Formats: sequence, structure tokens, C-alpha cells
Amino acid sequence: MANKPLFHYQNGSVVTNKHVFGRRRSSAASQRKPISMPLLCGMMLFCLGMLSLFTGQMASDLDRYSQRFMKQSLFNLDENNRGPIDIWESEYAKYFYGCSVRSATFPDAISEQSPNGYLLIAASGGLNQQRTGISDAVVVARILNATLVVPELDHNSYWKDDSDFVNIFYVDWFISYLAKDVTVVRRVPDKFMRSMEKPPYTMRVPRKSPPEYYLDQVLPILKRRHVLQLTKFDYRLANNIDEDLQKLRCRSNFHALRFTEPIQALGQKLVKKMRQMANRFMAVHLRFEPDMLAFSGCYIGGGDKERYELREIRWETLPDIDAVGERRRGKCPLTPHEVGLMLRALGFENDAYIYVASGEIYGGEETLEPLKDLFPNLYTKEILANEDLKPFLPFSSCLATIDYIVCDERDVFVTNNNGNMAKILAGRRRYMGHKRTIRPNSKRLSPLLMQRDQMDWNTFAEKVKAVQRGFMGEPDEMRAGRGEFHEYPYSCICEKPASDIIAAGNNGGGDGDHHQSRQFKENEGLRKRSNEEEPVLGAKEDRRCIS
Repeated sequence: MANKPLFHYQNGSVVTNKHVFGRRRSSAASQRKPISMPLLCGMMLFCLGMLSLFTGQMASDLDRYSQRFMKQSLFNLDENNRGPIDIWESEYAKYFYGCSVRSATFPDAISEQSPNGYLLIAASGGLNQQRTGISDAVVVARILNATLVVPELDHNSYWKDDSDFVNIFYVDWFISYLAKDVTVVRRVPDKFMRSMEKPPYTMRVPRKSPPEYYLDQVLPILKRRHVLQLTKFDYRLANNIDEDLQKLRCRSNFHALRFTEPIQALGQKLVKKMRQMANRFMAVHLRFEPDMLAFSGCYIGGGDKERYELREIRWETLPDIDAVGERRRGKCPLTPHEVGLMLRALGFENDAYIYVASGEIYGGEETLEPLKDLFPNLYTKEILANEDLKPFLPFSSCLATIDYIVCDERDVFVTNNNGNMAKILAGRRRYMGHKRTIRPNSKRLSPLLMQRDQMDWNTFAEKVKAVQRGFMGEPDEMRAGRGEFHEYPYSCICEKPASDIIAAGNNGGGDGDHHQSRQFKENEGLRKRSNEEEPVLGAKEDRRCIS
């Protein structure tokens, strides 16, 4: 049996060898020499192409045949493709697009007047971890037919940031954008709260809970108590759920969550400054803060001083970890120096411009110095923003959003880890056009970095290129069920219809807009709507990233 493909065609069908070539010949037809089916399809495509030059139309009932031939010639990204990789952009990205338009069978949201109750969400962790929780909360509210109250951000995490949702995200846009999917309100009405005999019921659901758990275990409580709060809400929804719900996940994450005006403006200002210095540049996310090293049990060679400082941060209940063994197994983040070595080995020249996104780097400038030696044109938000950054400095979540914007806008995004920001940005960049995203193949790269002094540079570089295949953000890395959905949003990535691709070729590389499929044009409209000017939705909330 053929493996189930990742990308379905636009009518929801899957064309297999059985469907295209599986018609049996009758006994009478078998007496004469049959016409080759591929030849017949090729002749039909040729005639169709000639016709399209004059009419600009393409017969949709033959699109499945052209899809098959185009897939064979253009999307063959298997292990046999061993040519050099363009380090700045993917050759195959243009054949895919983000697709999260709600289906015609997905009913509108239940109004606030007739829901099963109000759902309160207490997010958990750093900002990007909370972002996954917020996106999942929207889906859970939909599953429960509940009215979602604007989620509460975590004020008790390691970063001790007291920013609220309103300080980070544009609330009116969030409510308006999701109106057809989920009813969202700022707070439970006071009148309703005063009428309650008991305070809101609080519970924590298991991680990766399927929709059935929410319907069986959570919904009865919600109906009985009318207001329910789910705490520590991060990764509390299963990866594999219904496709319509997956697409809602994408709409929530990639479209509904828009940063406030001051944050967005400063982020775009930094992007513009980098663009003025270099036509293209990369952003490197260095997750190398003291807490990351402490809780991972990693050691970077700082002697007793480092061991003492990191041990003070770790919880006493955590077991002792073999730091060398963890690094050899790829469990530790790459050091800034190792990131630089990886990038140079992949082919980036030392005149490339780099924006470093990070919090407090353990070891400060001394730790960054080896990366600067390899790439002198290195900038941070602190260097580029100057006085503009001052209002944001007390709030780590606000600083993280600025880094997020610059990393998202970059030609190349590189990470030294597989943390929450790395995952969620990787997923977004796939959705937005498979922009080049490089993450280290730590299991194979870390041992290689530990042995780099035992080989010449050319040998090391070739080995790095070999181990990094499959970790460069290519479309063929997408597989259903691989990793976290927020990192691999497979249900929200579609192949462009073959008719669009052929039309683009006929137009000399143009967009072939009059040929574009309905779903593709709807998704383009979805993306444009997300980037349009802010709608006037009544009184604007306080959008300062300060309390």
C-alpha cells in the first residue's frame, strides 16, 4: 500500500498509481496494442498548454494528471538529490504555500449568549512557550463550544515579567480575527460572576491531551460550573487532531496573534537598519542564557566558577548530569563559537551580516568574541535600538518579541538549540514560504565539533554539510506527525496546483493570477488581511509594553 502523502490536492483527493493507471483492459482491448497512458497524458497536456496560450484557461478535470507529472519532475526531493544547497534560500520553496483558510463545513462559532461556559487560560513559561498555549487554547475553546476569555500570561516564570496580554498582543485584533471561529471576550462579565455560587473551578489537564479528553473530562465540569480555568496551559493539546482544528491552530498562531504597535514598530525599525547595511542578512538565535545551561546540565569549560554559578540556579531536586556525555549526545546548545564554525562550514562568508537574538549570554562579551572573530558584522537589538529600547528593558517578554520580529523577517534564521522560540519561528517561516531556517543536527554535529581538531578544514566543512542535510528548512522536511505541530504545521502547508506552476512558466515566471486555484487565492487574501492596517474596533487599549 502506498504511503499516505503529506499534501492533498485542492479537492481533497489523493491521486495514486491505482487511480491514474489502474483501469483494467478488457479482453477485447487486450487483442490490440494499447496506447501508453503516460504518452496519452503527455499529448493531452501539450494540447492543453497550447490552448492556454490563447484562452488563458486550463481544464480543471485534468489537473490531477499535470499534478502527477509536475510532482515527478519538480518535487523529487528524496535522498538521491545530493546537489549543493543554496544557503540563502530554498530552490523548492516557491512550489508550496501556507493554507489555513477555514473549510466550508467548519461552522461558525457559538455566540456568547449560548455557550457551554467561559474558559479561562493561565499560560505558562516564556513568551514563545505561552504563544503555543494561547494557540492551543483557541482550539480547546472551539472543541468545548466555550467562550474564551483573553488568556492570562505567566508572571511567575524564571524571567519574572509582569506583562499582560494587552501589553504584548493587540487584543481587539485577536478578538475580531477569530470571531467566526471562537467567541473571545476580555473578561467574564461582572454580572455573571456575581451570580455564581462558587468561584471558578481550576484544573490542570495532562500534556498532549486529545480532543476526546476535553469532551469526556473537561466539558462536564464546564457545563456544571459555567466558568473553568485551565492552569499551566502549555502543550496541553495533542499534536494530531482533526485537520479543520489544525488549520484553526495556524490561524490563531500565524494570523490572530499580532504584536502591539510599539513593539511592531521598533522591530521593523531594526529590520530596516539591517537592510540599509546589507541586502540580505541572517538572524541567529542564541539560547545561551544561564538558566538554559543550568537546567540542561551542560558545561562550556568555565571551570569551578561556572560549575558553582550554574549549580546555584538549578533546582536541588534535579539529578546530577554527565555534562560531557550530554554534549556528545547532542543535548547541549551549540556555543556561539560552534555556531560560527557551522555557518562558515556551510559556506557563509565572513562578510555576512548577522543579527544576534538573545537574552543574557552566559559569559557576556567573552563568550561572543569567537563568533565575532568569524563574523565581524554582528549586531544586536541593544546596538541598533539605542535609546528606543529603554522603555522595553524591564520586560523580558517585550524584548523577546522584538527579537522574534527581526528573526521572522530575515532571509536566513539560525538557531543553536531546539527551544520554544526556535520551534515556533521554524513553523512560522515554513508557513510563510519555507524561508531558509537552519537548526543544528545536534546528535551528529556535536560529536563532529568535539573532534574538529582532528581533521583539516575542508574535511570538517564537507562533514558539516553532510550532517546538516535535512536540517536546512527544505519543504521535504515536512512529514505528518514529525515533532511538534507548531514546528511542523503539515496540515497548513499545501503544494501549489500544477496549473498555477505551469501558468507561471507560460508567463515567464509571473504569478499567473488568472490561473490560480480558489484555495490559493483565498489563502493569499488571508495573509494580506493579516498584514493590512489595523481596523477601527472601538476604543483602543493601552498598547505600551510597560505596566
